[in-house]
Amino acid sequence: MEVHHRQLEEEPGFRVAQQTLEHACQDMLRTAAAARTTPYKITVVVHVLHRLPAEKISAAQVKSQIKVLNADFRAKNTDRTKVPGVWSGLVADANVQFVLATKAPDGKPTTGIVFTATTATSFGSDERMKSAATGGANPWPTDRYLNMWVCTLKGGLLGYAQFPGGPAATDGVVIRNTAFGTSGSAAVPFNLGRTATHEVGHYLNLRHIWGDTPDCSGSDLVADTPNAEGPNGGKPVFPKISCSNGPNGDMYMNYMDYTDDAAMFMFTPGQVARMRTTLDGPRSSLVS
Repeated sequence: MEVHHRQLEEEPGFRVAQQTLEHACQDMLRTAAAARTTPYKITVVVHVLHRLPAEKISAAQVKSQIKVLNADFRAKNTDRTKVPGVWSGLVADANVQFVLATKAPDGKPTTGIVFTATTATSFGSDERMKSAATGGANPWPTDRYLNMWVCTLKGGLLGYAQFPGGPAATDGVVIRNTAFGTSGSAAVPFNLGRTATHEVGHYLNLRHIWGDTPDCSGSDLVADTPNAEGPNGGKPVFPKISCSNGPNGDMYMNYMDYTDDAAMFMFTPGQVARMRTTLDGPRSSLVS
């Protein structure tokens, strides 16, 4: 959200784009749109930035992350059965499929994984990993590819994403290399690929379920996620009550909370509606 608020101030058109998209989300909720019969297919390029050998993660680790995204965004993750019974009927299929690129922007064949050596020891949230001029890798056309940058991040930052409508030069998702995929350098408790699921959720216009306020005044703009006071971490025990939301409490097992990978399992229909509006609108050029 730090990056988001900075971009809103620096890019006047971004604020307008976000407002327009929010109106479209509300319009969609008032209509009975026909169900899409085929998945929204998104082509992904993964930029792996490495200085040390351990930072040059394997293709297998990258593919393990794509597998997680495809399971989570189709509600085919096996751990969805752990959702408390009161919300089991809200586990929703976002109908999104992710594929690694097979063709580069110049038309040449590619694996969809780009390895780039860097002299940087780590990166922060200042977008430096997204430019070759600052030790990172330039994005592929962001209207055609979901760009993911995998690198060593400073402090406790696991990743961040850009909401729809922001600057093209920085559009995409950033993930810490020890929180990406399910093998190799992926480390407990962020070794099940859910950091990327969470950040791609932001990329498709989902907010944190507590509304990013330090009290109960915020909202994620989704009606079927209970209001929560703040982020949950670790592995909460049901029910976790805040903001007078008993008896069921916080939906901490939602991908848009901050719990451990092993404690988040679901998107809701309301969240899927927001993602669908984004994929039919400002991110429609991504869909093949």
